[in-house]
Amino acid sequence: MTKNLTTALLAASLSVSSNAIAFADSVDKETAEIDNKTRAAKPLSKIYFGSCGKQYKPMTILDAIVADQPELFVFLGDNIYGDTEDMSELQQKYNTLGEHPGFKKLKATTPLIAIWDDHDYGENDAGKEYPQKEASRKIMLDFWQEPKNSPRYHRDGIYTSYIYGEDGKTVHIILPDLRWNRDELHQVGKFSYATKRMPKNMGPYEVSPVKGASMLGERQWQWLESELKKPATVKIIASSLQLLPEFTGWESWANFPSDRDRLLNFIKQEKISGVIMVSGDTHWGEISKVTEHGMYPLWEVTSSGLSEKWKDVSPNKHRQGQYTHDVNYGFIEIDWNKTDPEITFGLKQVDGQVFSQHQVKLSKLSFTESR
Repeated sequence: MTKNLTTALLAASLSVSSNAIAFADSVDKETAEIDNKTRAAKPLSKIYFGSCGKQYKPMTILDAIVADQPELFVFLGDNIYGDTEDMSELQQKYNTLGEHPGFKKLKATTPLIAIWDDHDYGENDAGKEYPQKEASRKIMLDFWQEPKNSPRYHRDGIYTSYIYGEDGKTVHIILPDLRWNRDELHQVGKFSYATKRMPKNMGPYEVSPVKGASMLGERQWQWLESELKKPATVKIIASSLQLLPEFTGWESWANFPSDRDRLLNFIKQEKISGVIMVSGDTHWGEISKVTEHGMYPLWEVTSSGLSEKWKDVSPNKHRQGQYTHDVNYGFIEIDWNKTDPEITFGLKQVDGQVFSQHQVKLSKLSFTESR
């Protein structure tokens, strides 16, 4: 979650459906895990996502998601509001989500995958210092029925990836863990926050002054770079925090510029095509676009929240079109039948109506086009 001093978030889930999902993780040599590379034969065309839902709220928006019949739903964090070091309390909150009627319906009809953010990790804005992260990990992965031989149980975080489809119609979904290894956050003074930040709906944090400070840690970085190099037609980086928007004072990749720069530079240097980003956390929804020299346009859809709202939004010079601070969910739909597949992405409201959307041809997400 981004906001200190704020409210909480979402109902989410990662039910690894046996007929649709496959691990795309590399073999973890330290734990000798076996990589399961079985893939669904049918191309994935409807990927929906959301974040920030409180497990005890009605979340009627889940009914709209079910009605849309997505082929996959990605929960982007704050899947429950745990906010505790008491693991029995954390377990009970997962149980509440598990019994939620809307969630049960979604789980019964749609394959689910998930990453956590701060509130389901354990505490608001927590990082590597959170003392119960090992116990929290086990509760989270058990709840989502993660295979017991998964490397997510043993390595430095619950990051993972999945590959769907084949024959030039593959979708690779990459979920980094932005909590387990995250270095310390730094805040401005209370007076500066109250007089300069709050009027602009900006948060209390500042860019880390520590050289090389990171959210991911080097081992996860090596994993992420190896995942990005894997061949796939479309790559979706599913981040619990906003990635493309520049500094807002809330939690985001912008607080750790070496991480943000490393990712964008790696995509450019390795000429990795087909990347789209999705994110959660903010309690508002928006679409961002960044275009750099020698790089195709990068798009990010921020969807938040499934139950939570925010009073206003922070400045974002990369925002495309309107934002919403009402409840919302995101979607990516791919028309594989076109010679040049069309990708439509955007945000929907509680009634299932499209609030904002954009469409790009797959060829436009390539380095051939960016020259």
